[in-house]
Amino acid sequence: MANITLGPSAHVDTFTRDNLPPFDMWPEILLDRPEFQYPDYLNAAVELTDRNVERGFGDRVALIGNGRRRTYKELTDWTNRLAHALVENYGVKPGNRVLIRSGNNPALVAVWLAATKVGAVVVNTMPMLRAGELSQIVDKAEISLALCDSRIADELIACAKTSKFLKQVVNFDGTSNHDAELDRIALDKPVTFEAVKTGRDDVALLGFTSGTTGEPKATMHFHRDLLIIADGYAREVLKVTENDVFVGSPPLAFTFGLGGLAIFPLRFGATATLLENASPPSMIQIIETYKATICFTAPTAYRAMLAAMDKGADLSSLRIAVSAGETLPGPVFEEWTAKAKVPILDGIGSTEMLHIFISNRIGDARPATTGKPLTGYVAKIVDKDMNEVERGSYGWLAVRGPVGCRYLADKRQANYVHDGWNVTGDTFMQDADGYFHFVARADDMIVSAGYNIAGPEVEAALLAHADVAECAVVAQADVERGSVVAAFIVLRSGVTGDEACRKMLQDHVKAVIAPYKYPRAVHFVETLPKTQTGKIQRFRLR
Repeated sequence: MANITLGPSAHVDTFTRDNLPPFDMWPEILLDRPEFQYPDYLNAAVELTDRNVERGFGDRVALIGNGRRRTYKELTDWTNRLAHALVENYGVKPGNRVLIRSGNNPALVAVWLAATKVGAVVVNTMPMLRAGELSQIVDKAEISLALCDSRIADELIACAKTSKFLKQVVNFDGTSNHDAELDRIALDKPVTFEAVKTGRDDVALLGFTSGTTGEPKATMHFHRDLLIIADGYAREVLKVTENDVFVGSPPLAFTFGLGGLAIFPLRFGATATLLENASPPSMIQIIETYKATICFTAPTAYRAMLAAMDKGADLSSLRIAVSAGETLPGPVFEEWTAKAKVPILDGIGSTEMLHIFISNRIGDARPATTGKPLTGYVAKIVDKDMNEVERGSYGWLAVRGPVGCRYLADKRQANYVHDGWNVTGDTFMQDADGYFHFVARADDMIVSAGYNIAGPEVEAALLAHADVAECAVVAQADVERGSVVAAFIVLRSGVTGDEACRKMLQDHVKAVIAPYKYPRAVHFVETLPKTQTGKIQRFRLR
């Protein structure tokens, strides 16, 4: 796609623009629709805060979380004070990468917006990541400053001690007390801030995705991309208005969560409710208390909500349920539609594409389908040579649209983008009516309760234990979670594969990598099935 030209940049630290893929490896970007036309200079954070005050929404509630409601005026003032602190006290320059580590709470949203206002490139990270995993992210993005919820700073401080790049970890208060270093410094700052005039094609966000090797890839998203997902999916499919109240479980560290629980509500002057513990009972309580209208979560949580409705839970305020993270089983679609009488919309998105690009619609949702491409996107099913296959045949899903995959300095760009198309690595089928159907993941990713877990990463953690001789990790079907991580382990001679050994190895994995990645099923075996060349045949274990 050699005809690409990028707009002006405000980045004095040019690291991200310097590390974009070569233009001929980009997917074709489709920006011809009027809703995706933006001025040369655009700061997404200003559009989500100050602009809402200008629209007369200053007194409307923007964020609810940790026992407090914040209006758009309060959020705008808060982010402007933080922005002053980042520039004046911590020397953040446009284009610097800033890592943020926090659970889902209003402070995380405020810090993310402030860093975006000063022209930084934000890297949101999962609270569960360990020091080793954080180090990979810090090294890849060459991050020198991290902002962290003071309650979970330990792993990040451990990362900084040995890091070549990470020089400063600054704490903020994730509760409502504003009692940490960054909050105290921001308190005396002015409530107005002249945001950096970033270019619409300046990188605003690096979304990290582990891929199958466990070595993280950083997906690069521009300021315009952050608005495109709202001006596309949220406007067209969800039809968001300022009267909507959002609730959901995905972490804001995932682009799916950042879109659904921050960008979408703030783009339209609506309200976001944020939960650090987004269990189904917690979400039900939020829906009942604040009359939430749009819910984002995985099918497992909708199953739990259906059970709660049988016991009297009142979810009548909902007007849309969005299901993602794993494919929505037909029976859950049928039961939800019958019992909740609310549309449940399955869709597919990816970190590379930032958010959902194929979706069911209100009034046009079918069980066991992923739906049709959003307006402005095109999709097709292709074979290994990129030829479109017949309707009803299986193949790879290929998509083009106003956003697309751009990996930060990564040779794996060539694996995702072919002939200007984003090829997601998922096997799909398109039926005679044009609806897309998910078939299977074509790699070693395990999707468990909405989390993507790379099998080889779990294998590496297990192999680090002295008692493990060999192991292989695959997905095992599970009624509650869709799939769970299943480990087949060959123990060293003299080690007994009993319940105590099973628990010890599970605890070991939780200590080495993020705890949600641990193998819930552990099978001790004498040997692993292999090819003649010694390659483990994981398909036989599945």
